[in-house]
Amino acid sequence: MISVNNLTKMFGDFKAVDGISFDVAKGEIFGFLGANGAGKTTAIRILCGLSKATSGSGHVAGCDIITQSEDIKRNIGYMCQKFSLYEDLTVWENMELYGGIYGMKTKDVHLRAEQLLKEVDFYEHRNDLVKSIPTGWRQKLAFTVANIHSPKVIFLDEPTGGVDPLTRRQFWSMIRKTAAEGTTVFVTTHYMDEAEYCDRVSIMVDGKIMALDTPAALIEKFGVSSMDEVFRNLARNAVRNE
Repeated sequence: MISVNNLTKMFGDFKAVDGISFDVAKGEIFGFLGANGAGKTTAIRILCGLSKATSGSGHVAGCDIITQSEDIKRNIGYMCQKFSLYEDLTVWENMELYGGIYGMKTKDVHLRAEQLLKEVDFYEHRNDLVKSIPTGWRQKLAFTVANIHSPKVIFLDEPTGGVDPLTRRQFWSMIRKTAAEGTTVFVTTHYMDEAEYCDRVSIMVDGKIMALDTPAALIEKFGVSSMDEVFRNLARNAVRNE
């Protein structure tokens, strides 16, 4: 569902992304990890069709990252680190708005919105203003909105930042369910216990992917007991910061 080959991004003489290559399968939960300054945000912007690569090639949801950036945007969902729903609109109005942006028919938006809200037991609150909803629920709703158009790939940029442990577990249950239905989930996180929920993870250091495998395989390879220790072993070698 995602294929990247020797992807590079330059800003003047600065190489933000340095020849990275990887593939992500349909329905896979792929963790894209890296310390500040690693280059992961720049890489994600390219994969989402928001920035152009300097060199290299790649495809997302069957679309070329160089020539079909607008097609990519129609086939992906994106949940950014900063809360992105409109607080002065109701939950339902937000879903109608984003469904329309993705070109869905009103009838289809309503059917899909009802389905998703019932799955998270929030349908009875569909007419609540977003600003009145607790933070944990807002994050779960933002994920639901990103999934409104049944995208082939969902990009999640630190989706559980600032929420309590119970909400984090609930959020990851939603992620696993979405992946089980065939949607590829591409997620960044600073919580290394969450990295262990991923099918595979990559770890970027100074623009390069320095490790890529299942969490269990990486833990065994580095002879440690957790992904946190794997990450620390690699990230301590970083020489640049954002």
